[in-house]
Amino acid sequence: MPIVYKCRHCGQEIGKLNQQMVDTSMLGLDQLSSEEKRDMISYESNGDVTIKSICESCEESLGSHPQYHELDYFIQ
Repeated sequence: MPIVYKCRHCGQEIGKLNQQMVDTSMLGLDQLSSEEKRDMISYESNGDVTIKSICESCEESLGSHPQYHELDYFIQ
């Protein structure tokens, strides 16, 4: 069950954990509300768990252009 971190804006893979067993509290997922979990975590048909996050490049863009925070996606 790989856990794949992908940027919610550009779709770039940020990182991947290939552990068979993962304690979700060690990843901080237990700190998320139910709504945040629905928005950030998806379970793929191949068994992967995808977690939407933000890459450094998109974080820089958001810092330079704060109005982008209003958009769901700002890179196509």
